[in-house]
Amino acid sequence: MSHRPLPGRRSVLRGSLAASAALSLPAALGAAPAFARSGRPTAGWGVQAGDVTCDSGLVWVRSDRPARMIVETSATESFRNPHRWHGPLLGPGTDFTGTTRLRGLPSGEQIHYRVLLADPDDPRRTGEPVTGTFRTASARRRDGVRFVWSGDLAGQGWGINPEFGGYRIYDAMGALDPDFFLCSGDNIYADGPITETVALPDGRTWRNITTEEKAKVAETLAEFRGNFRYNLLDENLRAFNARVPSIVQWDDHEVTNNWYPGEILTDARYTEKRVDVLAARARQAFSEYFPISTLRRPDGRVYRVQHHGPLLDVFVLDMRTYRNANSPGDQPTDPQGILGREQLEWLKRELARSRAVWKVIASDMPIGLVVPDGQNIEAVAQGDPGKPLGRELQIAELLRFVKHRRITGTVWLTADVHHTSAQHYLPSKAAFTDFEPFWEFVSGPLNAGAFPANALDGTFGPDRVFVKAPTTANVSPAGGFQFFGEVDIDGHSGELTVRLREQDGTVLYTKVLQPGRVGQ
Repeated sequence: MSHRPLPGRRSVLRGSLAASAALSLPAALGAAPAFARSGRPTAGWGVQAGDVTCDSGLVWVRSDRPARMIVETSATESFRNPHRWHGPLLGPGTDFTGTTRLRGLPSGEQIHYRVLLADPDDPRRTGEPVTGTFRTASARRRDGVRFVWSGDLAGQGWGINPEFGGYRIYDAMGALDPDFFLCSGDNIYADGPITETVALPDGRTWRNITTEEKAKVAETLAEFRGNFRYNLLDENLRAFNARVPSIVQWDDHEVTNNWYPGEILTDARYTEKRVDVLAARARQAFSEYFPISTLRRPDGRVYRVQHHGPLLDVFVLDMRTYRNANSPGDQPTDPQGILGREQLEWLKRELARSRAVWKVIASDMPIGLVVPDGQNIEAVAQGDPGKPLGRELQIAELLRFVKHRRITGTVWLTADVHHTSAQHYLPSKAAFTDFEPFWEFVSGPLNAGAFPANALDGTFGPDRVFVKAPTTANVSPAGGFQFFGEVDIDGHSGELTVRLREQDGTVLYTKVLQPGRVGQ
């Protein structure tokens, strides 16, 4: 890697992040925010950046009251001669959140930014600035790319535990100084209430920070918003957000477990049984609490491609919004599938159009791992190792397209199953053979229950070359098995190195892939 050294990068954030911590966490526990007495707007939930390209990025903030969002950027920590960006008016319609797009940024450079919240009636009255930083994608291949990925946060009742150190996996990810973080879905568990204590198998007690919105399943817009705010109570996450931009996708737990469009719930915990109503509210809260470029468009879609210079394109999928109903998955034809026809055609066009050396397909669900939903199938693979059926038909169509268009450098990254593994898909071992070999890497959870490894489906010939998973279900973060992955693309050789890591950063498995291969 040829990343530039960043002297003082952490020190510039130390003061502002400490201020954010002082504002947020005590407020959630009942104390007044430190700056609330001044009568000026405050940004106690921190800042975050997202969907950063070679010349642009999105900056997010939440105010504690109506305010005008102002962003100042600088090439230095001193903010001498800053450039000012006037953002939106923050109010109750967006839960006092807002995003400002920064354009015309220099490529491959560290951008220091600070967010000011101004009183709408008196713009001279501003709250304490909150600072952050991110690195724009480099247009120079020699600079290389490094990013991390994972998913699944605050699931199965395992929330923010200060005695455990909170969401401490974010410290390990941030220590690698990644260019960005790819969050592969299940950013919240809207269907997973958080209680004050949980008994651990060894007799200890897990103690959660709790909030009113996390005391029940989310149904109202306010409850969904409260689920996103809950995670921002964690100091590690806020510090990470201020240092590392994100590319975010969603999966099922942003709404409810294993949901699909048109579903009517039978879960007695819900008074609102229509999943489409819940999904609309969840989608609004999701769009308010993450800086995502395509959610600002009229169609408001999650799927998109993020161009990160000549070495990397990231294709962010949405395997939730356009899928058909969960079923045994054995139908011989399935035009809707898991992506929907429009998204599948978009993906094929964008893959064929891409000139990046590596094309990461960010899939919120795995391809060859069987993920059941009772007697039905939740993901793609349905356990029959024969010819493609059900949702496998769309994946077969895509893999065939990649082969015949001779598209090189495709790598699949996913989370969802709460363990970490590496699968090499080989036509020589598959029932469906019209594709080139490819790799799928699985990581997660970030802070949730860990589960045994899922069974493999032989339709596409997966060879599981590495796996680490518990032998029992719902192992707490205190029991280990919390994972993230790292991807390093060397700017000179073009080699892509994947490292599967534990929550403290320990490397469990490494795989080096060579550029320019049709299949490997």
